[in-house]
Amino acid sequence: MKNIKIEIKWGVLFILVGLIWMVFEKAMGWHDVHIDKHATYTMLFAPVAIVLYVLALLDKKRNFYRGQMNFKQGFVSGLVVTLVVVVLSPLSQYITSTFITPDYFSNVIAYAVSSGQMEQQAAEEYFNLKSYIIQSTIFAAVMGLLTSAVVAFFVRSKS
Repeated sequence: MKNIKIEIKWGVLFILVGLIWMVFEKAMGWHDVHIDKHATYTMLFAPVAIVLYVLALLDKKRNFYRGQMNFKQGFVSGLVVTLVVVVLSPLSQYITSTFITPDYFSNVIAYAVSSGQMEQQAAEEYFNLKSYIIQSTIFAAVMGLLTSAVVAFFVRSKS
């Protein structure tokens, strides 16, 4: 546990920053009034996520590996951060959907149907808590894996 304390810290911080981002999205109207812009604007979180991974791996490099970390060590560290994020994603999605933006699903269903993007039943099957928990968990795993690899490459110590 002592060996992964840094990764746990950054995984939890990632989830907390993600929840703050959801509050920001809600405040900007991307979950209701401007829901038509949500799919585009939510991508603005990507640079924030990358910065968090960079900071996590730099923290690990500096404070655990004493400034010398190879690619494999960085990649494994990133994967542990990812594991923490994946494990906490269902809780984060529940908090988002229940407390931060409880009307999001009804709003996005109405938008998808009224804009002709989906039929009512398909929208209801896609936009719901269970579906979003599955989607967010898979997305966190895939993007965490990729981000870990890229960030570990750039953060590694040069021989």
